[in-house]
Amino acid sequence: MAEEVQEEDVSLKGADTELEEYLIKEEEVILKTHQRIHGDFSGKIQKMENGYVEVELETIKEMLADDMGLVHGGFIFSAADYAAMAAVNERNVVLVASDCQFLSPVKLGDKVSIKATVRHKEGRKRNVNVEAFVLDIKVFEGVFKTVVTERHVLKLKLLEEEQKTPSN
Repeated sequence: MAEEVQEEDVSLKGADTELEEYLIKEEEVILKTHQRIHGDFSGKIQKMENGYVEVELETIKEMLADDMGLVHGGFIFSAADYAAMAAVNERNVVLVASDCQFLSPVKLGDKVSIKATVRHKEGRKRNVNVEAFVLDIKVFEGVFKTVVTERHVLKLKLLEEEQKTPSN
């Protein structure tokens, strides 16, 4: 009898493990936006949760601004923007504004770690805080203001009224 209970406990433990693995997979966040971003220039997602993303950008020679090894800030901004969009993770999310500071230069060979967290939601608007570090040095910080649209931004009829108005 005791052996039967032990066998039952073992089979239940196996079922618990399967359930835990299923729940982990169920909670896995899948990227819904900006899926064609080139990881060499805008970074690669390392960690993704609802409302939070970590991106790593390895700086390469194509990013150089000069012969001293300075990386152009546009690549840091691109990685920060990508992290912000991925943190929002809505199919049709667009950047409408940002307030950011470049705090320290980035050089060739640096690995930049970017962390983005959705901090405010109001209707279709999302504000995302983004920080970037090289080792423990903060090199960038910003707030990215985004809007989630019903359709792709290039399919919106924003200029419909202008097109109907006859030109002078």
